[in-house]
Parts: sequence; C-alpha cells; structure tokens
Amino acid sequence: MKIGLVGLGKMGNNMRSRLKNAGIDVVGYDTNPDVSDVPDYAALAAALPAPRTVWVMVPAGRITDSVVDALKGVLDQGDLVIDGGNTKFTDDELHAKSLAERGIDFMDVGVSGGVWGLKNGYGLMVGGSDEQVERVMPIFDALRPEGPREEGFVHAGPVGAGHYTKMVHNGIEYAIMQAYAEGYELLESSPHVTDVPGTFKAWQRGTVIRSWLLELMVRALDADPDFADIDGYVDDSGEGRWTLEEAIENAVPMPAISAAIFARFVSRQDQSPAMKAVAALRNQFGGHAVKAHEAKAAQDLHPTK
Repeated sequence: MKIGLVGLGKMGNNMRSRLKNAGIDVVGYDTNPDVSDVPDYAALAAALPAPRTVWVMVPAGRITDSVVDALKGVLDQGDLVIDGGNTKFTDDELHAKSLAERGIDFMDVGVSGGVWGLKNGYGLMVGGSDEQVERVMPIFDALRPEGPREEGFVHAGPVGAGHYTKMVHNGIEYAIMQAYAEGYELLESSPHVTDVPGTFKAWQRGTVIRSWLLELMVRALDADPDFADIDGYVDDSGEGRWTLEEAIENAVPMPAISAAIFARFVSRQDQSPAMKAVAALRNQFGGHAVKAHEAKAAQDLHPTK
C-alpha cells in the first residue's frame, strides 16, 4: 500500500516512520525541502498510484484550507484526502463539499498520541463513509496502538464526527490536567507533605486516578521537581473553546472543562485586572491588604485565615 503524507513536522514525521515500519510506502511532502520526498503537490500526485490516498497533517485553519485547495487541483476522481489535523468539525463539511466537486472523497481523523505516538501508537477517531474506512483500514491499523482495534480506533460517524470526537477528547484532557495541577499546588503548599514527586509517583498503580497523563506528570517532576525552569503560561489550541461552544449550543453543563479553560487564560496575565479589582473591593469594604508583601505579613500573623 502507498500513501501520500502532507506535513512532516513533529507529528507528521513520526507518523511517516510508523507507517513505514508497518510496511506501508509513504511519499511525504513538506514546504521544508530538507524533509520532503517530492518538490511540490503535482509531484506528490504523480508518485502515487490511483486511486490515491493523501493524509494531511498540518495546522488547522488557513493552512489546512490551502492544502485542501492545492490537492483539489492535482488529484482525480476516486482519490481520497484524509485530514488528520485538529480542524474544527464545521470545516470538514466545507472541505468535503469542495473536493466532491472533482469527485474526490474526504475523511476526517482526530489523532491523539502526541510525540509518543511513534512508539505507542495513535488513538484514532474517524469521520467518513463505511466504504472509505474499509479501504484505508490498513493505514489505521498501522497507526493505532497494538491490541484490540476498538480500544484505539473508532469510526465515530460521517464526515465531521472524527474531529468532533477529538474536540471533546481535548476538552476532557484540559480538565484532567487542571485537576492534577491543582492537586500539585495544594501538596506543594502543605506543611504536611515532604515528598510531592513521590506522592504522584505512588498514584501510578492501584489508585483510581492513575492515567497516562499522571505518568507524564511524574516524568516532568522527575526532570524538574519544582518546575523551576517552566513558565506558568499555558496556551490553548482552540479545541477547548470549541467544546464549550458546543456545550452552550446543546445546553450541556461543563463546569470542570470551562474552569480549566478559564484557568489557562489567567495564566497569561502577569497582573490580572479582575484580581486587581477584587483586591480593591476587599480593601474598600474591609481594609484588606492590596500589596503582596502586606498580604504575606497578614498570613504570617493569622495563618488560618
């Protein structure tokens, strides 16, 4: 089997290696000529047998739009484009409709696994037709983790369902990471716990909160127990926001996920205007301290308050 792969960054390049290790021939294209197998999209199409399959692994938004448009110009009827990036599910229908004008099929795949996917495999969430899923199942089997297919792969529904599922997956991820982070901060601030990294490490077996994210937390603490070399700035890729938009649209309460996203916004403020306003109000009605050193002195005098 032979496949084209557009986008050879950290994820794409690892996916190319995993596919090749499974015996699938991969022709990669990237704007960086040092990693690309072919010079342009036309050469990519020429290197693939019909019906062609091209997997797109580039950043969501305008870059994905431009790649889909470029492939539309070089592919033929019966070919297939798979978007494995973090595209918003509403864009999938637009891409599918555009490619269908030339008889080109489209699928969307939510991919989870990050930089560890080369070794561990990728969790795959697929949107598309039954026929196309069956056609490229060898590709999915090569990329997914070892073990039962249903534990690392799902045909979630028609076009858009793969990226919708991945969107919700990432929203859940936000909340889990925030919970671990808040637990870490409380343990660090407590006078009762002297081994915070050891505590997280001990949670890896037998506890109900064990997970791969917990293993990564332990790994991070082993490398830097106090996170001294890490800034407390946390970005978001957009999928958490889309999850909340869908929650509002469908009247589904999501207090944990929404709190996790808002916590990321707070992390980007050196001096939170909202918290300044709260401090000013507390000072107005109760004469409470508005400076950090004054607040610390008060805490030293009244540590339970």
